[in-house]
Amino acid sequence: MIKENTKQVTPEADKVFEVSFEVCNKVGGIYRVLESKSNRMVSSYDKDYFLIGPYYKEKARDEFREEAVPSKMKAVFQELEQEGIRCHYGKWLVKGKPQVILIDFKDYFYKINDIKKELWDLFEVDSLNAGYDFDEPVCWSYAVGKLLEKLKEKHKKEKVVAHFHEWLSGAGLLYLKKEKVEIGTVFTTHATSIGRTLAFNSVNFYPIINDINADEEARRYSGVFPKHCIEKKLAEACDVFTTVSEITGVEAEKFLGRKPDFILPNGLDMEKFLSFEDIAVKHRTQRRRLRNFVASYFFPYYNFDLEETLFYFIIGRKEFKAKGIDVFIDSLGKLNEKMKKEKSKRTVVAFLYIPTETKRVTPSLLENIEHFRDLEDSFQDFLPEAEERMFHTILQEKRLTKKSLFSENVLLNIERKLQRLKRKEETPPISTHYFNSMEDEIMGRIKENNLFNAEEDRVKVVYYPIYLTGHDGLSNLSYEEALEASHMGVFPSFYEPWGYTPLEAAALGVSSVTTDLAGFGRFRLQLETKKDKPGIYILKRENKTDGEIVDDLTGFLYKFTETTRRERVENKIEARKIASLADWRTFVMNYIEAHNKALE
Repeated sequence: MIKENTKQVTPEADKVFEVSFEVCNKVGGIYRVLESKSNRMVSSYDKDYFLIGPYYKEKARDEFREEAVPSKMKAVFQELEQEGIRCHYGKWLVKGKPQVILIDFKDYFYKINDIKKELWDLFEVDSLNAGYDFDEPVCWSYAVGKLLEKLKEKHKKEKVVAHFHEWLSGAGLLYLKKEKVEIGTVFTTHATSIGRTLAFNSVNFYPIINDINADEEARRYSGVFPKHCIEKKLAEACDVFTTVSEITGVEAEKFLGRKPDFILPNGLDMEKFLSFEDIAVKHRTQRRRLRNFVASYFFPYYNFDLEETLFYFIIGRKEFKAKGIDVFIDSLGKLNEKMKKEKSKRTVVAFLYIPTETKRVTPSLLENIEHFRDLEDSFQDFLPEAEERMFHTILQEKRLTKKSLFSENVLLNIERKLQRLKRKEETPPISTHYFNSMEDEIMGRIKENNLFNAEEDRVKVVYYPIYLTGHDGLSNLSYEEALEASHMGVFPSFYEPWGYTPLEAAALGVSSVTTDLAGFGRFRLQLETKKDKPGIYILKRENKTDGEIVDDLTGFLYKFTETTRRERVENKIEARKIASLADWRTFVMNYIEAHNKALE
């Protein structure tokens, strides 16, 4: 069985400043890391923990509460304002309410060319062809360095650590090194610039990683070399170098030239998730809602047994190869053929929640949903009368029939609405939307695999190319609700430095498939789980061909279609146990260890 790590580490730093371009600025996954662990960082460091980010008024409005500047910071803020650097102090309105300093650097941007010249002269960071996406964070983070320098002057006797996330915050770390400021520095790369770029361009670099010259590769892609260049210098210059997973550590050592000193895996605040008992109740509620959407999507054309239907899903950015979307679709095609051949009683509905540019909702789908909801509303109106008739029929020991439950007028009304719902000589749409481009890679792959949502298909596909907001007029499910409603998440990525979604699915009691090339997948491989009910399945992608990977994934998906309800519940329980081992309550100790090491 799984054993929980209860190791405790005592913080040695008097003050810790965590620096990221995503503090109060939701851009990507690092925002989720910082937000979800903030409560544990505050618990560990109390009033001596600070986050530093950029100040963008519109974004700050919803999640940043400005407060009076502490007395020891007042003079520092005033000095920096003379240079065009305006600091805002307050609280981030997330759990733990950590102290935050947001820097407005727009009036300091005139210094960007001087900053880049200095980075070249002192650290050989080549930013000659850099764009605004490089200049903006570099200017901000350089201002962070000046802020930290002045704050250290006010706390000369205190042991201070500054933890920098990604190359975007790196100019601040290099400034501290230039000025020889006595602050311990930690640098975390969540994914290397060149690794991310290669993956986004569908290059599976792991099999050839030892043959790649990172500098040469970075020069081949527009705007990548300056980021790679500063990232490489940061790995060399920091006191403690870290990354988020074992697999990213391999990438970092090869591309940046330094093996990470610590692995700082990403966790969840498990306190925010419901108990397993409450999760079971939510599963039933959300699954009922998803079944209704599926009924409105498919039943105008033909019917199948929703009690014998499993919901699979993939969700994330449209990175066709890197996220394994290609592998998932190919596996669905093979699964469909296998289930048809064996005349399986089961149906699989596979959702692809992959946002892309769309024109509008498919008109026939809107009509179907409107007619279905009208029918549903009518049925709800007639239900009290039907319940009363049912009760009286049972009391009189008569046989229950349609006529005994509903009056003739009601039956005619329902029949008319059912007739209006039906569509003949058509098949259900593959996607909920029409696309801006005629050439959509995902749609093309779905059709190549003969997944046309025909009545005889045992695997149905719903390509859902918009963000799950909870009020889209279609399923009206939020991100978490869509996960809760499903039976299995499928994430066959070849590039996933960590991979939050399978972890979040597990915390919600949902089974999933991830890979041995994902950070979280590697973490899961280190755990002892039940072989027959592992909760989270690991698809091996390392040193495998695409054909082998598709065959293996098809096997996983098919095996899951044969599970009983009891077996699926046992899988959910195991998935939840795994998620509990990735709690920030324990993972935050890795951060404290890195901070203590930086002070040495």
